[in-house]
Amino acid sequence: MDKRTFLKTSSLLGIGGLTGFKGLEELMNSVANVPAEKLASDEDFWMNIRKGYKLKPDYINLENGYYCIQPQEVLDIFLKHVSDINMQGAYYMRTVQYENKKRIAGKLAELAGCTKEELVITRNTTESLDLIISGIDWKAGDEAVMADQDYGAMLDMFAQVSKRYGMTNKIVSVPNHPKSDDEIVQLYANAITPKTKLLMICHMINITGQILPVRKICDMAHSKGVPVMVDGAHAFAHVSFKMSDLDCDYYGCSLHKWLSVPLGAGFLYVKKDNISKVWPLFAESPKDAGDISRLNHTGTVPVHTDLAIENAIDYYNRIGAKRKEERLKYLQTYWTKQVRTLKNVNLNTPEDAQRCCGIANVGIQGMKPADMAKTLLDKYKIYTVAIDGKGVQGCRITPNVYTTIAELDSLVKAIKEMAAS
Repeated sequence: MDKRTFLKTSSLLGIGGLTGFKGLEELMNSVANVPAEKLASDEDFWMNIRKGYKLKPDYINLENGYYCIQPQEVLDIFLKHVSDINMQGAYYMRTVQYENKKRIAGKLAELAGCTKEELVITRNTTESLDLIISGIDWKAGDEAVMADQDYGAMLDMFAQVSKRYGMTNKIVSVPNHPKSDDEIVQLYANAITPKTKLLMICHMINITGQILPVRKICDMAHSKGVPVMVDGAHAFAHVSFKMSDLDCDYYGCSLHKWLSVPLGAGFLYVKKDNISKVWPLFAESPKDAGDISRLNHTGTVPVHTDLAIENAIDYYNRIGAKRKEERLKYLQTYWTKQVRTLKNVNLNTPEDAQRCCGIANVGIQGMKPADMAKTLLDKYKIYTVAIDGKGVQGCRITPNVYTTIAELDSLVKAIKEMAAS
Protein backbone atom coordinates (compact mmCIF):
# COMPACT_ATOMS: atom_id res chain seq x y z
CA MET A 1 0.00 0.00 0.00
CA ASP A 2 1.48 3.41 -0.99
CA LYS A 3 1.36 6.48 1.23
CA ARG A 4 -1.59 8.16 -0.51
CA THR A 5 -3.76 5.05 -0.29
CA PHE A 6 -2.79 4.42 3.32
CA LEU A 7 -3.51 7.98 4.43
CA LYS A 8 -6.88 7.95 2.73
CA THR A 9 -7.80 4.63 4.35
CA SER A 10 -6.55 5.59 7.80
CA SER A 11 -8.44 8.88 7.74
CA LEU A 12 -11.64 6.88 7.46
CA LEU A 13 -10.66 4.79 10.45
CA GLY A 14 -10.40 7.83 12.73
CA ILE A 15 -8.50 7.94 15.99
CA GLY A 16 -8.70 4.19 16.44
CA GLY A 17 -6.68 3.64 13.28
CA LEU A 18 -3.31 4.03 14.95
CA THR A 19 -3.83 2.68 18.44
CA GLY A 20 -1.63 -0.35 17.87
CA PHE A 21 1.89 -1.02 16.69
CA LYS A 22 0.52 -2.75 13.58
CA GLY A 23 -1.22 0.42 12.42
CA LEU A 24 1.92 2.45 13.03
CA GLU A 25 4.06 -0.08 11.20
CA GLU A 26 1.76 0.02 8.18
CA LEU A 27 1.90 3.81 8.15
CA MET A 28 5.69 3.80 8.32
CA ASN A 29 5.92 1.21 5.56
CA SER A 30 3.90 3.55 3.35
CA VAL A 31 6.58 6.26 3.67
CA ALA A 32 9.65 4.03 3.73
CA ASN A 33 11.10 5.68 0.62
CA VAL A 34 10.20 9.27 1.49
CA PRO A 35 13.21 11.34 2.64
CA ALA A 36 12.92 12.52 6.25
CA GLU A 37 13.39 16.16 5.18
CA LYS A 38 10.42 15.92 2.81
CA LEU A 39 8.22 14.01 5.23
CA ALA A 40 8.77 16.69 7.89
CA SER A 41 6.26 19.01 6.17
CA ASP A 42 3.68 16.33 5.26
CA GLU A 43 0.73 17.35 7.44
CA ASP A 44 -1.42 14.38 6.40
CA PHE A 45 1.24 11.98 7.61
CA TRP A 46 1.78 13.69 10.96
CA MET A 47 -1.95 14.04 11.51
CA ASN A 48 -2.09 10.25 11.41
CA ILE A 49 0.68 10.13 14.01
CA ARG A 50 -1.39 12.54 16.11
CA LYS A 51 -4.31 10.10 16.04
CA GLY A 52 -2.20 7.72 18.12
CA TYR A 53 -2.26 10.17 21.06
CA LYS A 54 -5.03 11.04 23.49
CA LEU A 55 -4.73 14.80 23.94
CA LYS A 56 -6.42 17.16 26.39
CA PRO A 57 -8.66 19.47 24.33
CA ASP A 58 -8.62 22.42 26.76
CA TYR A 59 -5.35 23.91 25.49
CA ILE A 60 -2.57 23.58 22.92
CA ASN A 61 0.32 21.86 24.68
CA LEU A 62 3.59 23.55 23.74
CA GLU A 63 5.40 22.49 26.92
CA ASN A 64 6.53 19.01 25.98
CA GLY A 65 10.05 19.75 27.22
CA TYR A 66 9.13 18.94 30.82
CA TYR A 67 7.36 15.67 30.04
CA CYS A 68 6.42 14.14 26.68
CA ILE A 69 3.25 12.10 27.09
CA GLN A 70 3.13 8.57 25.73
CA PRO A 71 1.33 7.62 22.53
CA GLN A 72 -1.71 5.54 23.41
CA GLU A 73 -0.21 2.18 22.43
CA VAL A 74 2.79 2.71 24.75
CA LEU A 75 0.49 3.89 27.55
CA ASP A 76 -1.77 0.85 27.14
CA ILE A 77 1.18 -1.55 27.38
CA PHE A 78 2.57 0.34 30.38
CA LEU A 79 -0.75 -0.02 32.21
CA LYS A 80 -0.65 -3.74 31.46
CA HIS A 81 2.85 -3.90 32.96
CA VAL A 82 1.52 -2.22 36.11
CA SER A 83 -1.33 -4.71 36.32
CA ASP A 84 0.85 -7.76 35.65
CA ILE A 85 3.49 -6.82 38.22
CA ASN A 86 0.82 -5.98 40.78
CA MET A 87 -0.63 -9.45 40.24
CA GLN A 88 2.75 -11.18 40.58
CA GLY A 89 3.96 -9.08 43.50
CA ALA A 90 7.14 -10.28 45.20
CA TYR A 91 7.40 -13.22 42.81
CA TYR A 92 8.27 -10.87 39.95
CA MET A 93 10.61 -8.81 42.11
CA ARG A 94 12.57 -11.86 43.27
CA THR A 95 12.75 -13.71 39.95
CA VAL A 96 13.02 -11.77 36.68
CA GLN A 97 13.23 -8.12 37.81
CA TYR A 98 16.99 -7.76 37.42
CA GLU A 99 17.19 -9.89 34.30
CA ASN A 100 14.59 -7.69 32.58
CA LYS A 101 16.24 -4.46 33.68
CA LYS A 102 19.61 -5.61 32.38
CA ARG A 103 18.09 -6.62 29.04
CA ILE A 104 16.31 -3.27 28.65
CA ALA A 105 19.46 -1.37 29.64
CA GLY A 106 21.15 -3.26 26.80
CA LYS A 107 18.53 -1.98 24.33
CA LEU A 108 19.07 1.54 25.63
CA ALA A 109 22.83 1.15 25.23
CA GLU A 110 22.33 0.02 21.63
CA LEU A 111 20.17 3.09 20.95
CA ALA A 112 22.70 5.37 22.65
CA GLY A 113 25.64 3.83 20.83
CA CYS A 114 27.65 2.53 23.77
CA THR A 115 28.35 -0.86 25.32
CA LYS A 116 25.91 -2.41 27.78
CA GLU A 117 28.69 -2.36 30.37
CA GLU A 118 28.67 1.48 30.28
CA LEU A 119 25.00 2.28 30.89
CA VAL A 120 22.52 1.89 33.74
CA ILE A 121 18.86 2.84 34.07
CA THR A 122 18.21 5.62 36.58
CA ARG A 123 15.12 7.65 37.45
CA ASN A 124 16.03 10.92 35.70
CA THR A 125 18.83 13.26 34.63
CA THR A 126 19.17 14.79 38.09
CA GLU A 127 19.83 11.41 39.69
CA SER A 128 22.27 10.46 36.93
CA LEU A 129 24.41 13.57 37.02
CA ASP A 130 24.18 14.29 40.74
CA LEU A 131 25.50 10.77 41.26
CA ILE A 132 28.62 11.73 39.30
CA ILE A 133 29.00 15.16 40.92
CA SER A 134 28.71 13.73 44.42
CA GLY A 135 30.72 10.63 43.53
CA ILE A 136 33.88 12.38 42.37
CA ASP A 137 36.71 12.17 44.91
CA TRP A 138 36.90 15.92 45.53
CA LYS A 139 39.71 17.56 47.48
CA ALA A 140 40.00 21.11 48.80
CA GLY A 141 41.25 23.37 46.02
CA ASP A 142 39.84 21.25 43.16
CA GLU A 143 37.81 23.14 40.56
CA ALA A 144 34.77 22.36 38.41
CA VAL A 145 33.60 24.38 35.41
CA MET A 146 29.95 24.81 34.43
CA ALA A 147 27.56 27.39 32.94
CA ASP A 148 24.96 29.63 34.51
CA GLN A 149 22.50 28.17 31.97
CA ASP A 150 22.97 24.61 33.28
CA TYR A 151 20.05 22.96 35.07
CA GLY A 152 19.50 24.15 38.63
CA ALA A 153 19.57 20.73 40.28
CA MET A 154 23.11 20.11 39.06
CA LEU A 155 24.29 23.57 40.05
CA ASP A 156 22.79 22.95 43.50
CA MET A 157 24.74 19.71 43.83
CA PHE A 158 27.97 21.43 42.82
CA ALA A 159 27.25 24.08 45.46
CA GLN A 160 26.76 21.36 48.06
CA VAL A 161 30.00 19.53 47.29
CA SER A 162 31.78 22.89 47.36
CA LYS A 163 30.59 23.47 50.91
CA ARG A 164 31.38 19.91 51.90
CA TYR A 165 34.85 19.46 50.38
CA GLY A 166 36.15 22.96 49.78
CA MET A 167 36.28 22.65 46.01
CA THR A 168 35.62 25.69 43.79
CA ASN A 169 32.95 26.15 41.13
CA LYS A 170 33.77 28.35 38.15
CA ILE A 171 30.63 29.47 36.32
CA VAL A 172 30.62 30.85 32.77
CA SER A 173 27.69 32.28 30.80
CA VAL A 174 26.81 30.88 27.37
CA PRO A 175 25.64 33.54 24.86
CA ASN A 176 22.20 32.98 23.36
CA HIS A 177 23.51 33.76 19.87
CA PRO A 178 27.15 32.62 19.56
CA LYS A 179 29.09 33.68 16.49
CA SER A 180 30.80 30.30 16.09
CA ASP A 181 31.64 26.98 17.74
CA ASP A 182 35.05 28.41 18.56
CA GLU A 183 33.44 31.12 20.68
CA ILE A 184 31.74 28.47 22.84
CA VAL A 185 34.78 26.19 23.02
CA GLN A 186 37.04 29.07 24.00
CA LEU A 187 34.58 30.20 26.67
CA TYR A 188 35.04 26.90 28.47
CA ALA A 189 38.74 26.64 27.66
CA ASN A 190 39.40 29.99 29.33
CA ALA A 191 37.86 28.71 32.58
CA ILE A 192 40.00 25.56 32.78
CA THR A 193 43.11 25.56 34.98
CA PRO A 194 45.48 22.80 36.18
CA LYS A 195 43.09 22.42 39.16
CA THR A 196 40.01 21.63 37.03
CA LYS A 197 38.69 18.17 37.85
CA LEU A 198 35.40 18.14 35.92
CA LEU A 199 33.69 20.15 33.19
CA MET A 200 29.89 20.05 32.90
CA ILE A 201 28.06 21.12 29.73
CA CYS A 202 24.57 20.84 28.31
CA HIS A 203 24.04 18.96 25.08
CA MET A 204 20.95 21.11 24.54
CA ILE A 205 20.36 24.04 26.89
CA ASN A 206 16.97 23.46 28.47
CA ILE A 207 15.80 27.10 28.61
CA THR A 208 16.61 28.05 25.01
CA GLY A 209 17.10 24.83 23.04
CA GLN A 210 20.61 25.84 21.93
CA ILE A 211 22.73 22.81 20.95
CA LEU A 212 26.35 23.06 22.06
CA PRO A 213 29.32 21.70 20.04
CA VAL A 214 29.84 18.81 22.46
CA ARG A 215 32.54 16.93 20.56
CA LYS A 216 34.67 20.05 20.08
CA ILE A 217 34.34 20.92 23.77
CA CYS A 218 35.25 17.36 24.77
CA ASP A 219 38.30 17.32 22.49
CA MET A 220 39.47 20.62 23.95
CA ALA A 221 38.91 19.50 27.57
CA HIS A 222 40.57 16.12 27.02
CA SER A 223 43.63 17.84 25.56
CA LYS A 224 43.94 19.53 28.95
CA GLY A 225 43.31 16.31 30.89
CA VAL A 226 39.79 17.29 32.01
CA PRO A 227 36.84 14.84 31.87
CA VAL A 228 33.47 16.10 30.57
CA MET A 229 30.00 15.39 31.95
CA VAL A 230 27.09 16.10 29.59
CA ASP A 231 23.50 16.93 30.53
CA GLY A 232 21.53 15.27 27.74
CA ALA A 233 18.04 15.69 29.21
CA HIS A 234 16.66 17.38 26.09
CA ALA A 235 18.87 15.85 23.41
CA PHE A 236 18.36 12.10 23.70
CA ALA A 237 15.63 10.89 21.30
CA HIS A 238 15.30 14.49 20.09
CA VAL A 239 18.39 14.82 17.88
CA SER A 240 20.25 11.92 16.29
CA PHE A 241 23.67 11.04 17.75
CA LYS A 242 25.73 8.25 19.27
CA MET A 243 28.02 8.40 22.29
CA SER A 244 30.98 7.78 20.00
CA ASP A 245 30.10 11.03 18.19
CA LEU A 246 30.49 12.96 21.46
CA ASP A 247 33.42 11.19 23.18
CA CYS A 248 32.26 12.50 26.56
CA ASP A 249 33.08 10.81 29.86
CA TYR A 250 29.64 10.94 31.50
CA TYR A 251 26.16 11.45 30.03
CA GLY A 252 22.81 11.58 31.78
CA CYS A 253 19.27 12.01 30.49
CA SER A 254 15.59 11.69 31.35
CA LEU A 255 13.65 9.20 29.26
CA HIS A 256 10.28 10.72 30.19
CA LYS A 257 11.18 13.64 27.95
CA TRP A 258 11.80 12.98 24.27
CA LEU A 259 11.72 9.18 24.35
CA SER A 260 8.21 9.47 25.87
CA VAL A 261 8.71 6.86 28.60
CA PRO A 262 6.35 7.03 31.62
CA LEU A 263 7.61 9.20 34.46
CA GLY A 264 10.49 7.80 36.51
CA ALA A 265 13.13 6.70 34.00
CA GLY A 266 16.48 8.00 32.82
CA PHE A 267 19.94 6.64 32.15
CA LEU A 268 23.54 7.24 33.10
CA TYR A 269 26.39 6.54 30.70
CA VAL A 270 29.92 6.29 32.10
CA LYS A 271 32.88 5.68 29.80
CA LYS A 272 34.37 2.34 30.83
CA ASP A 273 37.67 3.77 32.11
CA ASN A 274 35.85 6.17 34.45
CA ILE A 275 33.52 3.76 36.25
CA SER A 276 36.03 2.88 38.96
CA LYS A 277 36.63 6.60 39.68
CA VAL A 278 33.10 7.26 40.96
CA TRP A 279 31.71 6.56 44.43
CA PRO A 280 28.14 5.16 44.45
CA LEU A 281 25.37 7.38 45.79
CA PHE A 282 24.20 4.50 47.98
CA ALA A 283 26.52 1.82 49.32
CA GLU A 284 26.50 -1.44 47.35
CA SER A 285 27.72 -4.92 48.27
CA PRO A 286 31.29 -5.56 47.05
CA LYS A 287 31.61 -5.60 43.26
CA ASP A 288 34.40 -5.14 40.78
CA ALA A 289 35.40 -1.46 40.67
CA GLY A 290 34.74 -1.38 36.93
CA ASP A 291 31.21 -2.80 37.20
CA ILE A 292 28.78 0.04 36.47
CA SER A 293 25.98 -1.73 38.33
CA ARG A 294 27.66 -0.74 41.61
CA LEU A 295 26.56 2.86 40.81
CA ASN A 296 22.95 1.77 40.37
CA HIS A 297 21.92 0.64 43.86
CA THR A 298 18.91 2.85 44.67
CA GLY A 299 16.56 0.43 46.41
CA THR A 300 13.17 -0.72 45.15
CA VAL A 301 12.12 1.16 42.01
CA PRO A 302 9.00 1.26 39.76
CA VAL A 303 9.96 -1.73 37.64
CA HIS A 304 6.87 -1.42 35.43
CA THR A 305 8.36 1.84 34.17
CA ASP A 306 11.60 0.03 33.33
CA LEU A 307 9.59 -2.42 31.21
CA ALA A 308 7.88 0.44 29.36
CA ILE A 309 11.28 1.76 28.21
CA GLU A 310 11.46 -1.15 25.79
CA ASN A 311 8.04 -0.31 24.33
CA ALA A 312 8.95 3.37 23.99
CA ILE A 313 12.16 2.41 22.16
CA ASP A 314 10.14 0.24 19.77
CA TYR A 315 7.79 3.16 19.04
CA TYR A 316 10.68 5.58 18.55
CA ASN A 317 12.46 3.19 16.19
CA ARG A 318 9.30 2.76 14.13
CA ILE A 319 8.92 6.51 13.73
CA GLY A 320 12.64 6.78 12.98
CA ALA A 321 15.16 9.01 14.72
CA LYS A 322 15.84 11.13 11.64
CA ARG A 323 12.15 11.54 10.81
CA LYS A 324 11.39 12.73 14.33
CA GLU A 325 14.35 15.12 14.41
CA GLU A 326 13.45 16.63 11.05
CA ARG A 327 9.79 17.09 12.05
CA LEU A 328 10.69 18.80 15.32
CA LYS A 329 13.17 21.07 13.55
CA TYR A 330 10.58 21.89 10.88
CA LEU A 331 7.99 22.84 13.48
CA GLN A 332 10.39 25.12 15.34
CA THR A 333 11.60 26.79 12.16
CA TYR A 334 8.03 27.21 10.90
CA TRP A 335 6.95 29.51 13.72
CA THR A 336 10.25 31.20 14.59
CA LYS A 337 10.80 32.40 11.01
CA GLN A 338 7.50 34.26 11.16
CA VAL A 339 8.27 36.19 14.34
CA ARG A 340 12.06 36.45 14.58
CA THR A 341 12.31 39.88 12.93
CA LEU A 342 9.13 41.39 14.38
CA LYS A 343 9.35 44.58 16.42
CA ASN A 344 9.27 43.95 20.20
CA VAL A 345 9.92 40.20 19.74
CA ASN A 346 13.09 38.61 21.14
CA LEU A 347 14.11 35.14 19.98
CA ASN A 348 16.47 33.68 22.56
CA THR A 349 17.39 30.69 20.38
CA PRO A 350 20.02 30.71 17.58
CA GLU A 351 18.77 30.90 14.00
CA ASP A 352 21.49 28.56 12.73
CA ALA A 353 19.84 25.18 12.07
CA GLN A 354 22.93 23.39 13.42
CA ARG A 355 22.47 25.02 16.83
CA CYS A 356 18.83 24.12 17.51
CA CYS A 357 16.05 21.63 16.82
CA GLY A 358 12.53 21.51 18.29
CA ILE A 359 12.92 23.86 21.27
CA ALA A 360 12.95 27.65 21.08
CA ASN A 361 12.40 30.54 23.47
CA VAL A 362 10.57 33.76 22.63
CA GLY A 363 10.02 36.93 24.63
CA ILE A 364 8.00 40.11 24.21
CA GLN A 365 9.86 43.32 24.97
CA GLY A 366 8.46 45.03 28.06
CA MET A 367 6.40 41.97 29.07
CA LYS A 368 7.36 39.78 32.00
CA PRO A 369 7.69 36.10 31.05
CA ALA A 370 5.14 35.08 33.71
CA ASP A 371 2.62 37.56 32.27
CA MET A 372 3.34 36.32 28.76
CA ALA A 373 2.76 32.70 29.73
CA LYS A 374 -0.46 33.62 31.55
CA THR A 375 -1.75 35.59 28.56
CA LEU A 376 -0.94 32.74 26.19
CA LEU A 377 -2.93 30.34 28.35
CA ASP A 378 -5.83 32.54 29.44
CA LYS A 379 -6.46 34.37 26.16
CA TYR A 380 -5.11 32.00 23.50
CA LYS A 381 -5.36 28.60 25.24
CA ILE A 382 -1.68 27.85 24.62
CA TYR A 383 0.28 26.20 27.42
CA THR A 384 3.99 27.09 27.72
CA VAL A 385 6.48 27.76 30.52
CA ALA A 386 7.94 31.11 31.55
CA ILE A 387 11.74 31.47 31.78
CA ASP A 388 13.06 34.54 33.59
CA GLY A 389 16.76 34.56 34.38
CA LYS A 390 20.23 33.48 33.24
CA GLY A 391 20.12 35.94 30.37
CA VAL A 392 16.78 34.63 29.11
CA GLN A 393 13.38 36.32 29.39
CA GLY A 394 10.57 34.63 27.52
CA CYS A 395 8.49 31.50 27.13
CA ARG A 396 9.99 28.17 26.13
CA ILE A 397 8.09 26.62 23.23
CA THR A 398 8.40 22.84 22.89
CA PRO A 399 6.14 21.16 20.32
CA ASN A 400 6.00 17.40 19.82
CA VAL A 401 5.40 15.09 16.86
CA TYR A 402 1.64 15.44 17.34
CA THR A 403 1.74 19.26 17.15
CA THR A 404 0.01 20.67 14.06
CA ILE A 405 0.80 23.65 11.89
CA ALA A 406 -2.64 25.06 12.76
CA GLU A 407 -1.64 25.06 16.43
CA LEU A 408 1.59 26.89 15.63
CA ASP A 409 -0.39 29.39 13.56
CA SER A 410 -2.31 30.16 16.75
CA LEU A 411 0.99 30.74 18.54
CA VAL A 412 2.25 33.06 15.79
CA LYS A 413 -1.02 35.02 15.88
CA ALA A 414 -0.75 35.38 19.66
CA ILE A 415 2.88 36.57 19.51
CA LYS A 416 2.07 39.14 16.83
CA GLU A 417 -0.86 40.52 18.80
CA MET A 418 1.07 40.70 22.07
CA ALA A 419 4.06 42.36 20.38
CA ALA A 420 1.82 44.92 18.69
CA SER A 421 0.10 45.89 21.95
